[in-house]
Amino acid sequence: MNAFTLPSPAKLNLCLHIVGRRPDGYHELQTLFQFLDYGDEITFVPASDGRPGIHLAASIPGVNDQDNLILRAARLLAGNQAAELPGVTLDVAKRLPMGGGLGGGSSNAATVLLGLNHYWQLGRSIDQLAELGLQLGADVPVFVRGHAAWGEGVGEQLTPANPPQDWFLVLKPACDINTGKIFSEQGLTRNTPRIKIAPAFEGDASRYRNDCEDVVRKLYPEVNQSLEWLSQFGPARLTGTGACIFGRFPTESAARIIWESKPSGITGFVAQGVNVSPLHTKLTELT
Repeated sequence: MNAFTLPSPAKLNLCLHIVGRRPDGYHELQTLFQFLDYGDEITFVPASDGRPGIHLAASIPGVNDQDNLILRAARLLAGNQAAELPGVTLDVAKRLPMGGGLGGGSSNAATVLLGLNHYWQLGRSIDQLAELGLQLGADVPVFVRGHAAWGEGVGEQLTPANPPQDWFLVLKPACDINTGKIFSEQGLTRNTPRIKIAPAFEGDASRYRNDCEDVVRKLYPEVNQSLEWLSQFGPARLTGTGACIFGRFPTESAARIIWESKPSGITGFVAQGVNVSPLHTKLTELT
C-alpha cells in the first residue's frame, strides 16, 4: 500500500453543561459536539522493507512519546499482533493548538485508529474502535464515530445530531488552560438541570452555554478579554475548558470580516461546522 494522508479535524463543544459529579470524581456532562472542516493531518507511510514497528516521523513539541495519544492509539490497536503487522511511520502536521479545547489529541488518536485499521486490514468495526478509543479519552469515540452528536456521561454516550452547519471564527487567546484546575474549582457549576437532546440553538439559545466559562474567565484574563471582544459581533462561547473561543456566523465572508479585525496577539482560524467528519469522508474515498 502507498502512503496516504487522513484529516484529523477539530471539534467544538457548542454547549457544555455539567449536570452532576460521579463517585469516582468524574463529572457528568451534556454537550453537543460538531466537527470543523479544519484540523491536523496524519500521513501513514508504510515501511519500505515491510518490517514491523510503529514510529513517529518527528516528536511533537511538549509531548513525551510515552504520553502521545498517537502512539498509544497505534499500540493499543496493534495489541499482541504488533510483531506481525507491517511497519508504519506516522507523520503529523499539527495545525490545532494544544490545550485549546478543540480535541486535537483525541482527534489524532481516532485518525490513527481508523487509519491503521484500514492499512493493516484488521476489519475492526466502528463500535470496536470506539471502545478502544474510550480507553484513551472520553472525547475519542465521537471522532471515531464521525458524526456530530449529543454527548452524555463523561461525553462518551453519543446520540447523532444535526446542528446547523454554520461558519465559525475560532480564536486562541495567548494562554494555556489546565483542565484539571478548572474541574477542581469550587466555583464551578455542577448542577445544571438535564435537558433533552435537541438541535443546537433552536428556540431559546440561552439554554445552551458552557458551564466552565465563568471559572475560566475569572482565572484567565486573556480569555475574558477575548470573549468580551468577540461578543461585540454576536454570541461568543468557550469550547471545552478552553482556551479557544468561537463565534457563529451565517457565511464565511461574515466570519472573515471579523477575523481581519481581531486584536493582535491572538491566533485562530475560520472554518465551517460539519456534521460528518472529514476523516470519514476521506476514508470512504480510500475504500
